[in-house]
Amino acid sequence: MKPAIPYCGPAPPPEGIWAAWNLDPMVLVALALSGWALRRQGAGVQLALGLLALAYVSPLCALSAGLLSARTVHHLVIVFGAAPLLAGALNIGRVPLVPALLCHLGVFWLWHLPAAYELALSNDAAYWAGQIALLASAVLLWRALGQDDQSPTTVFFVIAAMVMQMGMLGAVLTFAPGALYAPHYLTTARYGIGVLADQQMAGLLMWVGSLPLTVAAAWPPLARVARQARIELAG
Repeated sequence: MKPAIPYCGPAPPPEGIWAAWNLDPMVLVALALSGWALRRQGAGVQLALGLLALAYVSPLCALSAGLLSARTVHHLVIVFGAAPLLAGALNIGRVPLVPALLCHLGVFWLWHLPAAYELALSNDAAYWAGQIALLASAVLLWRALGQDDQSPTTVFFVIAAMVMQMGMLGAVLTFAPGALYAPHYLTTARYGIGVLADQQMAGLLMWVGSLPLTVAAAWPPLARVARQARIELAG
């Protein structure tokens, strides 16, 4: 079986990781133009664009072609790093919370199905469809969570649902009896790790890492909910 050639190129050898930058002109121009167009939106947008550069330009992108655990880090950077920063800085209209949650969960699980994952690693159009859907759905969800009219109970349960679904997917990856993603069958050995061990590491990263990242990303809506609760108690 020939390994798929993903968007960022084939998995780099360990000694070549730090040279495996993605210098796709389209991505570089898109990031530069976005930085210029949104330069007045505050430091949050610029930090978000920096995280997107980490995900799509730095060697992390190429490394994620070889290791599922690296791709998990890639997705965490997008969902819990860039997305909440963009949601807080961009001028986005009102977003209904429950539909935004269901949309994001659907996108997240869909693109982690083995068939969709393999397609994304072998087809550039599918790769970008998945990445754009993941980022956009996460931005809408964090925007919905940050709206002033959300009830404390709803915000709590939505954040709990996010943590639980990440934990569920992490558990699936960690306790699966075999490797689920064919594109990594031939790529992990060069990094001194078995394909199943890499999958288990990815599951643990998703399972454990999502909790503090979710709390950190959700801190603004959580703080707002706490303020509302204090006001209601005082009144």
